[in-house]
Amino acid sequence: MSVTQTELRTRFAASLSELYGSEVPAYNTLVEVSQEVNAEVLAKRPDAERLGTIERVTAERHGAIRVGTPQELAEVGRVFGACGMYPVGFYDLREAAPPIPVVSTAFRPVDRAELAVNPFRVFTSMLVVDDRRFFDESTENDLREFLEARRIFPDELLGLADRMERDGSLEEAHADRFIELATAAFALSPEPVDRAWYERLEAISSVAADIGGVSSTHINHLTPRVLDIDALYERMTARGVEMIDRIQGPPRTSDDEPDVLLRQTSFRALAEPRAFRESDGSVVRDSLSVRFGEVEQRGVALTPAGRELYDLRGLDALPRTDEALHAADLAYYARSAAGELQPIVYEDFLPKSAAGIFASNLTGDGRSDASQRASRRDASWLRDVLGRELYDPYALYEAERAGD
Repeated sequence: MSVTQTELRTRFAASLSELYGSEVPAYNTLVEVSQEVNAEVLAKRPDAERLGTIERVTAERHGAIRVGTPQELAEVGRVFGACGMYPVGFYDLREAAPPIPVVSTAFRPVDRAELAVNPFRVFTSMLVVDDRRFFDESTENDLREFLEARRIFPDELLGLADRMERDGSLEEAHADRFIELATAAFALSPEPVDRAWYERLEAISSVAADIGGVSSTHINHLTPRVLDIDALYERMTARGVEMIDRIQGPPRTSDDEPDVLLRQTSFRALAEPRAFRESDGSVVRDSLSVRFGEVEQRGVALTPAGRELYDLRGLDALPRTDEALHAADLAYYARSAAGELQPIVYEDFLPKSAAGIFASNLTGDGRSDASQRASRRDASWLRDVLGRELYDPYALYEAERAGD
C-alpha cells in the first residue's frame, strides 16, 4: 500500500500537533476552546461554513518554524515539498515595527482541492545574519560558524522527501519513517543552551537567539483556526490563560458583514524548562519563554486593489457586503453552479500581524541601527535559494477565481 502526498501531509500535521501538545500543554486547551467555539458558531449561523467546511476548519493548522541558513531553508523546502506544500509569498519582517532580522515564506498547498482536504501551512523564517542593522561583523562570523556546524535534517529524511516528490507516493513503511524523522526534527532539543552565547544574541533580538542560539529548530507555534476569535479570546482569558494584549489584523465585523484577510492572537509565551551550560562548563536548569499559542480566524482574500485600500485606509474603507466587494473588484470570489458568490479564503499571512505576534511575545525590545547597511533579500533571492518555484499568492487567487 502506498501513501500519497496528501495523506502524508495530513499525517505530518497530526503528528506535529501531538508533539506540540506534549511540549506545550496549553496548546491542547487552545484547540479544545477553538472546537467549542466552532461548534457554537456552526449551531448559530447558517453561513458558518461559507469559508470552508467544519471538517476543514477543524483539521486546519498553521505552524511556524525558524531556520538560520539558506541551506537549512532549502532543506525545509524539500521536506515540505514531500507533503505537497510549496513556498508562497515573500515576507520581510526586517521592515516591520519593531524590525525583526528575518525574511520568511509560507509553505502550503496551492491547489484548492488540496487545501480543502488539509490546508497545513508552515510560516518559515530565516535569519539574515549579514544585515548590519542587527549584526556586526564579529557577530555575523560567530553566527555563521555556529549555524554551519549544526545539521537539522538527517540525510535519510531528505532522501525520503526527494523520493516522495519524484514519485508522488511512498510505501507505508517509508511514509511512517518520514513522519518519525520529520517530527523529531521539529521537536524541542534537550541539548544544553550556551547561556553566554544565547544572551549575546538575545540582546540584539529574541528571535535571533531562538534561531541562532540553540542547536536545532523547533515548532515555534502551531495554530488552530477558529470561526469567532473574539469569543475565543474571552473564553481563554476566563480560563485563566494569559493572552497578548489584542487581536492582530482587521477589526471585528458584525455577523452579517464579510470577514477579510486574517485575524490572529495568541496566549503569551510560556516559561519552559531548559538546560543551560554556564561559562564554567556546568549545566543548570532554567527556563526560556519563546513559544506561544497562536490562533487565527480567516476571511475572504482581497485583490491588490482591495489590499491597497485596506492598507492605506483600514477596514472602514471597504464595502460591507460580498456583492459590493465583488462588484468593485476588491476581493476574490468564485461563482457556484447556481451562480452564487463564493468567497475565496485568504490562505496567506500579514507581515504586520506576524511581526505584532512576534513582538508581543518577545522578552525584550532588542536593538538595531537603521543607519547601517541592509542586506538585499527579495523574492528572486528566495527563489534561487529554494531552487523551486516561489508562488505569487495573488496569481493563485486569480487562477481560482477564473476557475483554472
